Amino acid sequence: MTPHLTESKSIDILIVDDTPANLRILSSLLQKEGYSVRQAISGTVALNAVAAMLPNLILLDIMMPDMDGYEVCQILKQNPQTADIPIIFLSALDEGINKARAFHVGGADYITKPFYLEEVLARVHNQLALRHAELRNLELQNQLEERVRVRTQQLEAANVELQNEIQERRQLETQLLRMALHDGLTGLPNRRLFLERLQQALDRVHTHVHETFAVLFLDCDRFKLVNDSLGHLVGDELLMAIARCLHNLLEPEDLLARFGGDEFAILVNRSTTLAHITQLADRILEALTTPFHLNRYEVFINASIGIVLGDRHYNAPDHILRDADTAMYRAKASGRGQSKVFDPAMHQSVMQILRLETDLRRAVQQQEFILHYQPIVDLRDNQITGFEALLRWQHPERGIVFPGEFVAIAEETGLITPIGQWVLREACQQASLWNRTRGDRPISISVNLSARQLAQPNFIEQVDLILTETQLDPQHLKLEITESVIIESAQAAADILLQLQKRHICICIDDFGTGYSSLSYLHSLPINTLKIERSFIQSMYSHGDQKEMVSIMIQLAHTMGMDVVAEGVETQEQLNKLRHLNCELVQGYLFSRPVDAGQAGLLIQELHASVSL
Repeated sequence: MTPHLTESKSIDILIVDDTPANLRILSSLLQKEGYSVRQAISGTVALNAVAAMLPNLILLDIMMPDMDGYEVCQILKQNPQTADIPIIFLSALDEGINKARAFHVGGADYITKPFYLEEVLARVHNQLALRHAELRNLELQNQLEERVRVRTQQLEAANVELQNEIQERRQLETQLLRMALHDGLTGLPNRRLFLERLQQALDRVHTHVHETFAVLFLDCDRFKLVNDSLGHLVGDELLMAIARCLHNLLEPEDLLARFGGDEFAILVNRSTTLAHITQLADRILEALTTPFHLNRYEVFINASIGIVLGDRHYNAPDHILRDADTAMYRAKASGRGQSKVFDPAMHQSVMQILRLETDLRRAVQQQEFILHYQPIVDLRDNQITGFEALLRWQHPERGIVFPGEFVAIAEETGLITPIGQWVLREACQQASLWNRTRGDRPISISVNLSARQLAQPNFIEQVDLILTETQLDPQHLKLEITESVIIESAQAAADILLQLQKRHICICIDDFGTGYSSLSYLHSLPINTLKIERSFIQSMYSHGDQKEMVSIMIQLAHTMGMDVVAEGVETQEQLNKLRHLNCELVQGYLFSRPVDAGQAGLLIQELHASVSL
């Protein structure tokens, strides 16, 4: 017997997310509402949990290490026993192409991270209500058929009852249709209804050559700030006010829809010109600059708008929304509070990123990465004291690809975690090999850490395992982190760094001086080395204040008992000045470019007295 979906105690919700914090927050939220909650930390665990007991609803993360949310959803939808379970996607990916794919594989809804708890509850309630209405409708239909069969001889009496039940069914269908096609907060059409109307517009332009239409995709730029500072109730009030504002700017035949969060879409469902549409976008942007007077607050907001002029070159409504979303993100990247008209080059850029992500996933599987090493020279004895390990991607078609082209995508997709683990193990292995073959002076290895690596629950265990496997003395490992990683998660970073300090692993602050002005963390964290960013070194002579800044950094580090590494040393003049400022460690092209492990081994043997005194 299917549990009654309006009784929350009998409702089982499965949350699938590889981030423990998200699992904890969502579980606590839903359990307070009386739901029964199960958790899964990966796609494989989720499929096993569904096989053990069918949930009433699934909250599914997209980016997971073993199996992404798209694949999990496809597997469930292909199974008749699980095909009807509503699936709400949760993801930090906010690109239109990702949303389109989520709905294509069978997702019932899509919530963008960081999620708002009230919105999550509203979406969960909505999907459960939809499911309840569907089951109730099926139940009534079955009852109706049964009664028609057994009460054929009592047509007059049964007819009255039948009419009443038909009326109830119609009311439920009307309610279901309303819920399925409209946003619960604003009452506006939702994505599904918008796509239906967009398809009708496409059909019209394919039939009538001179017909056109346009789509405007709007995202509020400061909405998260309002939610975070004033609360979600105020955020909901603001969304309703924005909906009224936009509606007042449109013609009766135009369609305004809310896609969720702070995203709205407008279908200008009539023949128009690009000039007219851009004027409409300008009016919208101007209207949104006027403060919204809510019940208790006066709120300012702006928006970014992507524009697509629809014509017969389009064949699918999803493609139009994809391009409008792409143009909107280009507007946001251009400084927010702007509108941008889509052009094919934008789509090509998105496709290049998608291809790069695909190649990057293959590169992780096939281990296409290599490390180059740049020496760090101790000016006190002109000896190489260590190397910084620098990641390179040996692309099968493009050759060497530098981190600047792929690290951001690796961070966004979570691939930085396995990549970073490989880098750490490979660098430690190489340093251990050098130290076994060179007994006079140990070589240290410096490895960069990303924020996601540091946030891994088992990060310390990974480091211990790698050091054990490679037999590298922990005091010869130096982990480099940026100021932003420390400031953004100060307490968590402090706990991790203290554990690393107990293992005698050195901590370096990379690119010091380019991030935050606050130096308070230097006093409270176990930091061994400051690395001065190359721009300060390279402009010491062209900008007098930069030379003074370098001197202050060196003095600050020495006062606090830290070493200093000057990066980007390229000239003898720079080196002489750094000697004068008592900088003990240097790194840069003056000594060597980053080289492979074999060439680095030769440098260890050759670079002794070649540094000028």
